[in-house]
Amino acid sequence: MKKIIALLLVLLMVGAVLAACGKTEQKKTDDKPAVTEAAATVDSATADSATADSAATVADLDKVQKAGKLIVGITDFKPMDYQENGQWIGFDADMATKFAESLGVKVEFVEIDWDNKALELKGGSIDCVWNGMTLTPEVTSAMSCTNAYLNNAQVVVVNKNVADKYADAESCKTLSFAVESGSAGQEQATANGFKFTEVKDQATALMEVASGTCDAAIIDSLMASAMVGEGTGYEQLTYTVALNSEEYGVGFRQGSDLTAKCNEFLAAAKADGTLKATAEQYKVQTALIEG
Repeated sequence: MKKIIALLLVLLMVGAVLAACGKTEQKKTDDKPAVTEAAATVDSATADSATADSAATVADLDKVQKAGKLIVGITDFKPMDYQENGQWIGFDADMATKFAESLGVKVEFVEIDWDNKALELKGGSIDCVWNGMTLTPEVTSAMSCTNAYLNNAQVVVVNKNVADKYADAESCKTLSFAVESGSAGQEQATANGFKFTEVKDQATALMEVASGTCDAAIIDSLMASAMVGEGTGYEQLTYTVALNSEEYGVGFRQGSDLTAKCNEFLAAAKADGTLKATAEQYKVQTALIEG
């Protein structure tokens, strides 16, 4: 009897050990798929992200060529983009047209609210912003921008008969300004503590000064040299203080492959003289960035 009892105890112990081992193995087996599944999820997400990144670098060129047109966001800004006989011309307009041709497509110009340029670009209603756009930190963080191609500055425009009173930024603090909403001119007005009213574009800012609604405007020096003073539509106006120095670039969507394409185009246009010839046509050659 003792032997039988001892044998039973041995069998029970063996069974317990086997059961414990089974549970341990089951736990390991159960754990393994969970780890693998999590890893697979991460790998899948990484792969999806990589695919999305890859798509982002080719989508714009593909989109433009399939559509057969490059949609360019602009404002009325002589000598960069302005209308003559119903056609958009100007230094930037002409260069944008040539860039579109290099891609084998047509160009389409769309007037935009300058303050919403980044949103227009991100939303896909335009393919690029090519409109004497200053490469500010705000712009370069919101868009994929080309290398700079023109120098510029923000200048104060006033009536000729009071120009001698406003020779520096400090003296301008008594003036009421008109500035294009979302522009580098608005940034300078804010930075200098000027009183200002936001308007649609720089052309409107000049009209505000000419009509006497505002004392002064802050606009791009390239625009001022083309539209203010003797022989222009605003002979009674002049520009005085340069508030800063800056550079122009073209903006595309973040990650767009069109940025590199445009840099290649601008480099080729500089090398073959197209950039200089177009600049001379619109009298902005002295602002070209050399090198």
